[in-house]
Amino acid sequence: MTTSELTLPQAEPQAGKKRGLSRRVMGAGKQLHAGPVTYLVLAVFALVSLAPLVWTAIAASRTDHRLAETPPPLWFGGNLFKNMQTAWDEAGLGTAMLNSVIVAGAITISTVLFSTLAGFAFAKLQFRFSGFLLLLTIGTMMIPPQLAVVPLYLWMADLGWSNQLQTVILPTLVTAFGTFFMRQYLVQALPSELIEAARVDGASSIRVVWHVVFPAARPAMAVLGLLTFVFAWNDFLWPIIALNQQNPTVQVALNSLGTGYVPDQAVIMAGAFLGTLPLLIAFILFGKQIVGGIMQGAIKG
Repeated sequence: MTTSELTLPQAEPQAGKKRGLSRRVMGAGKQLHAGPVTYLVLAVFALVSLAPLVWTAIAASRTDHRLAETPPPLWFGGNLFKNMQTAWDEAGLGTAMLNSVIVAGAITISTVLFSTLAGFAFAKLQFRFSGFLLLLTIGTMMIPPQLAVVPLYLWMADLGWSNQLQTVILPTLVTAFGTFFMRQYLVQALPSELIEAARVDGASSIRVVWHVVFPAARPAMAVLGLLTFVFAWNDFLWPIIALNQQNPTVQVALNSLGTGYVPDQAVIMAGAFLGTLPLLIAFILFGKQIVGGIMQGAIKG
């Protein structure tokens, strides 16, 4: 038996393995299609998620007398715009909306900026006590925010900022959660070699942050910005203490609708619906970019 006859049976399995590998590679590029079960599960989750918002809109379109009846209404009425106008006038939602945009916008921009810088420092820079400072930052997340209300209010009163918007903005310019979130993301998404290459090319620290760190952190910054904006818009505890009805945010203004001997539930629901609309509009306008940034970060990871 010759040498070629001995090696021929071994070559056939190798060729078969290569053909199988090529078929798997070609199959990996095909687009996956969802089945009917997937669509059914997604539809159920969508209905459950939208149910509170739809019920708020239904209640806002009815009268207070109709909401007290049994069974409750399950479809829209004709008083939606009337109740919304009443809630707008009684709560002064024009000023409250503007204040909430200012407060939530300032908190979002500052939190994303400072948390990204702090997260980059903890993730990629070497300095003394970095581990201890990171643990100290994370430890502040375990302190209930209610414990800081009294000293924080006394501090703001000493500064003469009572009933002013900066009283709400200043304590949340940066958050421990945002710093930890950005640190965890940049550890994996930002190669140290990329920073070293920028340093070799003569880039300053500001240029490294602007041209290297921010582009790499953009997906996480979008997610953090969305979460921060929603939290700042819906915050109630500290604004109700720091502000009054003459200079309120949306949540503080909506609190005035529940006062009175017999609160009008339909008007309260209309006010709550108005307070939710800016969040829905923001997500509709920027949701595609936010999801695209998340997917971009997932692909890079």
